[in-house]
This record gives sequence, C-alpha cells and structure tokens, in this order.
Amino acid sequence: MPKLTSAEVQHIASLARLALTPEETQQYASDLSAILDYARQLQEVDTDHLHPTASVLPLRNVMRRDEARPGLGPAEALANAPEQQDGYFKVHAVLEGSQ
Repeated sequence: MPKLTSAEVQHIASLARLALTPEETQQYASDLSAILDYARQLQEVDTDHLHPTASVLPLRNVMRRDEARPGLGPAEALANAPEQQDGYFKVHAVLEGSQ
C-alpha cells in the first residue's frame, strides 16, 4: 500500500487539533504508514477457525460473596459530618440562586 501523503497526515493532525512542523509531518507519514501496513498484515491472518473471545484469560470471579450485613445507624453515619440538621447531612447549596 502506498505511503500516506503529507496532505493526509495534515488532515489527520487537524482532526486531532495538532499543529505539526514539516519534519513532524514527514515522520508521522512514515510511522503511520508502517502501522497501517502492519494492520494489513494482521488482516491476512486466517482466523476462521478461531472463536471470538473477550479475553484470553479464564474467567474467574475474585469478589467475595454478596451477603447482607447490618449497616450504619443514623447516629453512626452522621458522627463525622461537619454539619447536620434533623438527622441529615447539611451541605451548602450548589445550584445557582439556591440558599
């Protein structure tokens, strides 16, 4: 496949909001062309006999069992709250115009 042109590299750079020098444009043209050539090589590998997979590692759940446990009571939950009011956390208003 032909090497990417400077114009194509500049177009890609503009999409990525990058400003490239002429030297960088030439370097990226070479590098990106090599990457695309390698991707073409990978597309030629026969994978018809392989099953699609999300991971090459065996699936294993490493989390503990989900078991119900007692939670914090209101007094414990509010124990370290900087401000509280009527059994709730009191926080400053975050919406414009709120008091």
